[in-house]
Order: sequence, then C-alpha cells, then structure tokens
Amino acid sequence: MCQVEEHYQLEQEEEPRISKNCVKCKEATAVVVIRAGDTFCRNCFKEYFIHKFRAMLGKNRIIFPAEKVLLAVSGGPSSCSMLSQVQEGLSQNAHKRLRFMPGIVYIDEGGAVGQSVEERQKTVVELQNVLKATGFPFHNVPLEQVLDLPSSIVVTAPSQRPASNYKAAVNDFIKSDSSSCLTPGEHDHTLAPDVSETQTQLLQQLIGSAGTQTAREDLLNTLRQHLLVHTARREGYSKLMLGDNCTRLAIKLLISISLGRGAQLAQDTGFSDSRFGDIILVRPMRDYSAKEITDYNSLFNVPSVVKASLDTTTKERASIQSLTESFVTKLQADFPSTVSTIYRTSEKLQTAFQSLSSADPAHRCLLCVCALDTTVEDASAFKATRISEQLSQNPSAVLVAVQPEVTSPRGQCCSSGVAGDCGRSAKGRGCRSYAGLADAMDVRSLLCYSCQLTIKDMSSLDLLPQYILSEARRRQRRSQMKEEISEFLLEDGDDCN
Repeated sequence: MCQVEEHYQLEQEEEPRISKNCVKCKEATAVVVIRAGDTFCRNCFKEYFIHKFRAMLGKNRIIFPAEKVLLAVSGGPSSCSMLSQVQEGLSQNAHKRLRFMPGIVYIDEGGAVGQSVEERQKTVVELQNVLKATGFPFHNVPLEQVLDLPSSIVVTAPSQRPASNYKAAVNDFIKSDSSSCLTPGEHDHTLAPDVSETQTQLLQQLIGSAGTQTAREDLLNTLRQHLLVHTARREGYSKLMLGDNCTRLAIKLLISISLGRGAQLAQDTGFSDSRFGDIILVRPMRDYSAKEITDYNSLFNVPSVVKASLDTTTKERASIQSLTESFVTKLQADFPSTVSTIYRTSEKLQTAFQSLSSADPAHRCLLCVCALDTTVEDASAFKATRISEQLSQNPSAVLVAVQPEVTSPRGQCCSSGVAGDCGRSAKGRGCRSYAGLADAMDVRSLLCYSCQLTIKDMSSLDLLPQYILSEARRRQRRSQMKEEISEFLLEDGDDCN
C-alpha cells in the first residue's frame, strides 16, 4: 500500500548522448548528425550518401544500360543534389559507374508567377552557370509551351522498349564496349524560344481562373508534368528522373489524401510511375530526408538556385498544400520520426485501379492520366455527393443531368422566363445555360475525383489548353458513337456462333 510519508522522485529521461566520433570508422571526428546516435565524419557521410543513391537505382532495376534519362532540375537543393549524384556516378574514377545517358530539363515558370522578362533571364543564366560544368545536354523550356502541346500528351502511349532481362541487357552492354558513349562531353544547350506577351497573358489567365490557391497549385503541377513528359518524348528520352525527397513525398502523401487522390497514391509517391506508358517517372531521391540533402550540399558545395514560386508570397493557410507542409515540418521538429513514419506508410499502400487496361483512354483521367476512380455504382457516397452538390447549386441541374433530352418550352427561356429571344442553342435543345452546364458535366465525367475538384474551382473551362479540350471532344464523340452502335457490339462473354 502507498504510504502518505513516502516521497517519490520522478525519473527524468536522459537525453541520448551523441558520440563525438564517427559511428562507421570509429576514428574521425563526426561532423554530421543524421539521427540520434547516427553521426558521420565527412568521408563516411559521402560514402553513405552515394551508396544510398546507387542502391535505390540498383534495387529497382528500371533504368537499362545506354538508356536516355532526362533529369528534371528546378534549381532547388533536392534536384541539384540528384544531378550531383548522377555526375558523380558517371565520372571515370567512380566505382560501378552508372550506365545511362543523362540530359537536363528546366521548366521556366516565371510567367505563371508574374516575373518580368529580365528576372526570368537572370534565373536562367544563374542555372546555366551551375549546370555548365556537368557537360550534359540542357533544355530550357518555358511553361508557356504547355498551351501548344499535342493532345497525345494525355493519352497513355505504348512502351517503346520491349520486355527484356536486366542482366542480359547489362551483359550485352558490356560486350558492345559502349562505355565511351556515356562519357560527358560538350553538348549544345537548347535555348528557350522567344515567348510572346500574349502567351504569357494566356498562361496567367489560365492559372488565375482557378478560384482558390489550392486549385491553382494543383493545376500548375499538372501542367508542369505534361510539359516534362512532352519534352522527354520530343528529345527521345524514355525515363524522367524527379528530385522528390522523403520529406516532400511525406507531405505530398497527406496533400493527396486531402485533395481526394487516395486512389492515385501509389503513382504519386512510388519510386516509379508508368501512367504515361512510354515515359516512366522515377524518384531516386525518395529515401533522402531534406536534412540529409541540406547537409550534403553544404559540406560538398553543391550549388542551387533560389527562385520564386506560386506560393512564395502567400500565407501559411492560403492553400491545403502550404498548410500541410507547415504542419508536417513543425511536427517533424518536435517528433523526428514523423516524416519517416508517413513515408514508410506510403510504401505499403496499393490501389484497386492498377489492374485497369491502359489501352482504353476512356478509363484514364483527362488531366492526371491516372485510372479513373469515379466508375462506381449509383448507390455510392460519390454519387450521393454529386447529387447533393448539384441540388445545392442549381435544383434544375439535376433534371438536366438525369434527362439530357428535356427541352425548355418553345419561346420561353429557363433562365429569364420571358418570351422572345431566349438564347436557345443552335441545336434547339433548351437555352445556352443548359447547354453550358451539360458541357461542363461532360468534361467532369472524364476526370478523376480530385481533378474534378480542381476544374470546379475554375471560372471557365474555355481557358483550358486546346490539347485538353480537343481530347475531351474526341472522347465524347467516341462515347456517343459507341452508344449509337451498342446494339450491334458483342460483349466479352457473348457467343460468336
């Protein structure tokens, strides 16, 4: 039994002691603390950093020898560190040299954030001075080019590389003595074409048409990804290497769940992403934390370029993206295992939509090119949410969605209720407000749930790039044609006899 006279002293938890020597070589003085108890000297930390990058590429075996790989470099610490690792792996004195042929692409987003021409040129010159020492081909692409992309960019293309054994490909590469072609040399840099002021204004109108900062950032990420994939296809690359690190992917995981992209988590945060078919996105920096990258860049003088982004001047709570980033960063400061816990959870996630055939574009989202997650039964939460949303905005919209053939009375407009010129559409089926609503509903039916939320915040769908609108019209025509000839089509289980 407890006695009143007894005095209890609370044991204070002792803080973990940090060793002054390197935990690997046990001799040199430690200069970097990765985690509590993990201290490295300069040389051991470099070996640890390089080994982690090589192990990530060697474990997955996606990049084949002599394959062209395009490195997406934004100028930030993570992408510049990735470029440094590739340059280190291709050097003559590197142990187990990398066997692919790299190139660099930089997307100039200055027009979207309102930078002047002089400011954009200054940023490009600083980045060119950083990348000049690599000797890799450099492609400077302004974001305005996304307005002139072909419609094939949102269609999954078949892979150009036939299925083969990785070990067999390595043996063939060694026998062919093709290592000389991997030596970095002097390459011409692809200069950015002149961008007219009209194109910049159209891009700013497109980004500004989104009503919320969350939708604007999500739309910008989608357009950037389309332009990266198009550049890789145009220049003959088959892999696109991104610089997403562990901290960024942990934040992206929570952002994707908040934006309704739970079905696409495997593609958005995994090591490889094959949604585009012929171009595979890889993330070799996904095992590095932001602290490790910062320490490595500081110790070994890896340069980076600071540039403005869409959320530079916004407040912390301006968007879901910035709020989630602030939440994870502050939580990581108090609980150092936060990022690693979220990151390890993402590796275990799988979706039921990966088995869908990529040959039919009707099963792919028009924007993110992921498998549609809206093909659900009528008695589902998604359908109930859709009907509730339509009722709250316009009660008559439900009638249009359910009965598209209903026409307004002749000579009377459903919006104004007066006789005369009510602005009926050219087809004679109701007024223009009904026709515009039907077009919006048709476009939303081609999108996943998250992209539907982004499009819903836009003031007008006419501001979307033409390659998206033309592909939407093509899919709608094919859907209408399929409905017209549905009586003459054989189902999968029908008997042909």
